[in-house]
Amino acid sequence: MTENRSSKTRRIAIVGAGPGGLTAAMILAHRGFHVDVYETRSLPGGRNSHLQLGAYRFDVGPTFLMMKPLLDEVFQYAGADSGTHLDFVRLDPMYRLNFADFSINCSSDLEKTREEIRRIRPGHESFLQRFFASEQKRFSYMLPCLKKSYSSLSSFFSMDLLKAAPHLSLGKTVFQVLKGYFKDDDLALAFSFQSKYLGMSAWECPGAFAMLAYIEYAFGVYHTQGGLSELSRAMAEVAKSNGATLFYETPVRSLIVDNGAARGVVLSDGERRAYDDVIINADFCWAMENLVPQGVLRKYRPEKLRNKKLSCSTFMLYLGLDKIYDMPHHAIYMAHQYRSNVEDIFQRGKLSDDISFYVRNASVTDPSLAPEGHSAVYVLVPVPNLRASINWAEQAEAFRARVLETIKRRCAIPDLESHIIEEKVITPEGWRDDYFVYQGATFNLGHQVSQMLYLRPRNKFEEIDNCWLVGGGTHPGSGVPTILESGRITSDMLTRRYKRT
Repeated sequence: MTENRSSKTRRIAIVGAGPGGLTAAMILAHRGFHVDVYETRSLPGGRNSHLQLGAYRFDVGPTFLMMKPLLDEVFQYAGADSGTHLDFVRLDPMYRLNFADFSINCSSDLEKTREEIRRIRPGHESFLQRFFASEQKRFSYMLPCLKKSYSSLSSFFSMDLLKAAPHLSLGKTVFQVLKGYFKDDDLALAFSFQSKYLGMSAWECPGAFAMLAYIEYAFGVYHTQGGLSELSRAMAEVAKSNGATLFYETPVRSLIVDNGAARGVVLSDGERRAYDDVIINADFCWAMENLVPQGVLRKYRPEKLRNKKLSCSTFMLYLGLDKIYDMPHHAIYMAHQYRSNVEDIFQRGKLSDDISFYVRNASVTDPSLAPEGHSAVYVLVPVPNLRASINWAEQAEAFRARVLETIKRRCAIPDLESHIIEEKVITPEGWRDDYFVYQGATFNLGHQVSQMLYLRPRNKFEEIDNCWLVGGGTHPGSGVPTILESGRITSDMLTRRYKRT
């Protein structure tokens, strides 16, 4: 054992330069650890990287920045200031929600949102304050639980979690909780669609996640100029300035596991590099199938992963246009038969004729993403993951046409296709093959009660000693803020293990 060695001599490998891995890299390097980060691609970020199509720049994955104070804290942990590295723009409205017969501009200025509710559902605006007060209380109880590690069963019965238990809405779904506030189905959906951030249905997502809408309204939604991928660029800069080394285009083939403990990594060219600890930032289920030597795993061996509940996937369109449309920065369009669309995705495993979709038209806010007078438009359509029997090689082109026709109709832009200069499609198979996402489940493991807190893969990985997890597949879960928190939790656990302040 070498537990008494100085942290300056502790060698830590991080597999993957996504936001969780970069959080750990910049914090641990700041605390004096020797940190090496291995990234398959030529740039940092993973699903939070950018995509360049000619003169047009897109975020690959996340586009919403929520809980900015948490991001600020993470940079402070690493001895840095987020405002020095990133240019933030607070959006108002945060986004526009479009239903079959009405639209609503959602603002973190509650009076504006109250007026919007009064406009579309007169008499229902008084319910907003009840929602806000109740979910604020839930959040205050849940936040300490999300900041904890759950490395032992006793931690599952912490005082914080016991205090939070009455506020978990156990046995209720997000939609049921929101319907309790707003009564009207459409208004309930307007405050429950955030379950899609977890890749889940509002009719299945645990009721505690009703607080996601509160988080948006309480803390606002931000854009980072250049795209949310700028977050990964900035974090990589801080990690390097703190002393970490980032190896791009350097895939890890497997972990070195000896006598039940991680001892290092094997690179794709066969080179073996020894480390005291290894942090996995790759997609959790993909990593279990591809990075861990055979015979090591029991709880998470590949055949057991098939029983895990997964998020949905997404069909992506990245469109470089020679025109800027008068549309909001963020806009969500609900299928006319929204619940049927959701059931197609999560229960029937089929592609809906009537789709829901999200459009980011960030060029109305950020001129850096496209040439003057042009725009970089990002389209996301929730679809089933690859456990569904959909042949994407056969259906991708027809589904693309369906998506474009729906956008032209719902967004009232019939000339869309004539303005496309650059285009890229990512299907669920693309997520699997190009971004190493297990079953194309873009939002990782589902967030059912059976896969949360102690029951989710733990930050100190329970199956291999000296092995740690960060990212959406571990506690506290998917979404940029919680992924950053996973990196902070893991960094603090490693720091305590080696008795550093």
